[in-house]
Amino acid sequence: MASQSKRVVGGLGDDLGVLVMRGDAVRPTKRPSNPVISARVANLRQGGFLLLERVEEEPGDWYVQVRMREDNTFQLEHRDGVPAEHYLTRTVSRDRVVAAMVGWAVGDPGWRDSFMWNNIGSCFEHHGARDD
Repeated sequence: MASQSKRVVGGLGDDLGVLVMRGDAVRPTKRPSNPVISARVANLRQGGFLLLERVEEEPGDWYVQVRMREDNTFQLEHRDGVPAEHYLTRTVSRDRVVAAMVGWAVGDPGWRDSFMWNNIGSCFEHHGARDD
């Protein structure tokens, strides 16, 4: 399981930044409520995705995202600031996806505990370096 980040993600509307929801079939929404997050996941279709991102002044990427795969499973990912802290899991449960995304949004420290996460940070390492 992923190690807990040293950074604590706060609740909706806190001073850590603005929570924004984006997706392939939805307009960007600032500070989405828990019912909005739940409804957007409920309406997710094959090939569709949703991203909850904390937009803030400090450098780094802080988000959780889900994609509904063609086999009707959900690919859930989260990043804690840097590419090396990028994790992935899969589930068939829409309810578990909703719980994870809402938990992340409100800063519940146990939001990721019901999954086995794989660190996929190495997939994002820079491979374009030249050997001159």
